[in-house]
Amino acid sequence: MWSLKRSVRLGLVAAAVAIAAVSAAVGAAPPEPSVIAAIDLAGPFATRSAWRFTAAQGPAIDDPTGGVGDKAPGAVRLCLRRDASGPCDPQLQATLRAGLEDDLFAQPHYLNTARIVQGAAGAPLLLVQTASLHSGDGDQLVFTQALAYRRGADAFVRVYGHPTGRNNNQEVRYIEKGPLKGDIISVEPTENAPFGFWVSVNTLASGEAYREVLRYRSATRYGDGNPLSVIDSEMANIQQRLGVWRPGSPLPLPAGRCPTPHLIHMELWCG
Repeated sequence: MWSLKRSVRLGLVAAAVAIAAVSAAVGAAPPEPSVIAAIDLAGPFATRSAWRFTAAQGPAIDDPTGGVGDKAPGAVRLCLRRDASGPCDPQLQATLRAGLEDDLFAQPHYLNTARIVQGAAGAPLLLVQTASLHSGDGDQLVFTQALAYRRGADAFVRVYGHPTGRNNNQEVRYIEKGPLKGDIISVEPTENAPFGFWVSVNTLASGEAYREVLRYRSATRYGDGNPLSVIDSEMANIQQRLGVWRPGSPLPLPAGRCPTPHLIHMELWCG
């Protein structure tokens, strides 16, 4: 009898604990977003106000393309704020696909980069790249943007914005050194044979906004076995077309090891 009473008491205690836990979970506030990036802009940009960039990520969500129990990173909220109590500037709040706010893949869930870069004329830019959830085949929407500070208006303005995918060797790269310092190069696959890439070079024009100064069909072919990124394999081709490299000059080589650099039809190979 004592054993039975003790078992009943223990069972009641366990049930009470379980009920309390469920009640606490139901009444608990949702987890706060976690700050994953914070950049003071006032010093590097010599701003009139205390401008600051932050990125906060919400709690993990059920992966819409995964199996039962699979999780994906929460949505990322970008905030460009004039001061600690001000609202977030709406420029960085744009979805990855304009006008498709309810699209599953329109919201950023990855922050690929957020950093200050120096342009060709020495003026800093805020470079931000975000990406969507992965689709079933692993692709993503990727959006790259650069913002400049306008002292007269005490405001940041977007001077470059470009969306791409990820699965077909697409890339957007800010060039930080060399004769193309400050330029932004993008590569995207062509839609017809011979399958290669559209290479675009954008330059900051008069400090106002980036404009395209070169667009051509690459010498690099899709799936040709070259392990270099398209931008690296095309760099001599790009620079020759822009008049800053000529045959016989040292080849513009990618970072890292390139043991036997050589050109084949203006495509750089390292082996």
